[in-house]
Amino acid sequence: MTKSAAPDRLLGRWYRRILGLRDGSGSGADDPVPRLAPLDAWRGLLIVLMALDHANSFIARGTRGPELWAGPFPDYYGAALPFLTRLVTHLAAPGFFFLLGIGMTLLALSRRQQGWTRWRIMRHLALRGVLLILLQFCVENPAWQIGQMGIPPTYYGVLYGLGGAMFLGTLFLYLPTGWLVALSALLIAATELLLPAVRTGSIAYAPLLRLLLLPGYTPGMFVLYPVLPWLGVVGLGMAYGRWLSRDRQQAYWGALWLGVAALLLFIPVRWWGGFGNIRPVQGTDWIAMLHVVKYPPSLVFLLLTLGTNLVLLGLLARVARVAQVGLWPLVVFGQAPLFFYVTHLYLYAGLGQWLAADGLGIPRMIPYWLLGLALLWPLCWLYGRFKHCRPPDSWWRFF
Repeated sequence: MTKSAAPDRLLGRWYRRILGLRDGSGSGADDPVPRLAPLDAWRGLLIVLMALDHANSFIARGTRGPELWAGPFPDYYGAALPFLTRLVTHLAAPGFFFLLGIGMTLLALSRRQQGWTRWRIMRHLALRGVLLILLQFCVENPAWQIGQMGIPPTYYGVLYGLGGAMFLGTLFLYLPTGWLVALSALLIAATELLLPAVRTGSIAYAPLLRLLLLPGYTPGMFVLYPVLPWLGVVGLGMAYGRWLSRDRQQAYWGALWLGVAALLLFIPVRWWGGFGNIRPVQGTDWIAMLHVVKYPPSLVFLLLTLGTNLVLLGLLARVARVAQVGLWPLVVFGQAPLFFYVTHLYLYAGLGQWLAADGLGIPRMIPYWLLGLALLWPLCWLYGRFKHCRPPDSWWRFF
């Protein structure tokens, strides 16, 4: 080992130790960075943005409504701050679904090396999916009720979408990569093709149709994350996970350029305003250009958000190589995502009720958003260390 390499190697050991990882766990002999540090940091960044979105909902009361495929569309009347606050948080959901696919692939490869059968792996992942759906109704929805957001107890939110996509995604786990990418792209494209021609929010569509394809209200239920449109994003994540397992550095570099390509493609697809938009551009300013349909995810929404996410992943991987401990705060959040998600909902919902039920507005909300992150960080660090000490099939690993 050269003199210049010695400090880096020592720093790498210290970095793994403070994260609760054993030396060399998941890292190559010549790699001074923990194997999943860029992914964990990316997930941690998305968690921070997600917390901003929910602090905006619970404390600022600044949310203008969901960007649905039908019915009234949120109007920001040219106000930049509310729109930008919402826009940056759009990165969270598609990033989480893409990361879910990556995680399913990497977990399957890891468990195969430990001697698990394919059936055991699929059963394990399917069980995780069912657990996420149960947490939606038993744990997440009560937090929205505390926040008095007007969401019914039968709300099908992001945990339902993630759980349903994980459950069905087990069927994609061992498809050839070409088939996996093609099927995922087909699901994304078919989302808009299968939407009803009459774009109104007043039709009570069948519950199964809501759960699988059409976000919106039906008496007794409110669905924002139907499974099939997001399953395509999970499938793309699975395919990327295979690339990551073969050549990590090339995959990180490739993410950067794939992200740039997606952002460049967003411009003409959005400008033409036809297929891929679900709803045409409503206005002539930059807000109208970037104000896209999220429920279900339109093609332009995914080009914009997944493109930005992939660019961020490529940049975070570069930072991880240059400054090994610089990503540690984000990594801590990224290693306890479900724990953070459940805890932060109750924290921000409680803060919102305690501070002002009518909302504080966005500028006064920001300090409380940061306070919430500061309170949750040590809890996530402790939980992350605890979780990494559990056996591979422990229930604690699910969180």
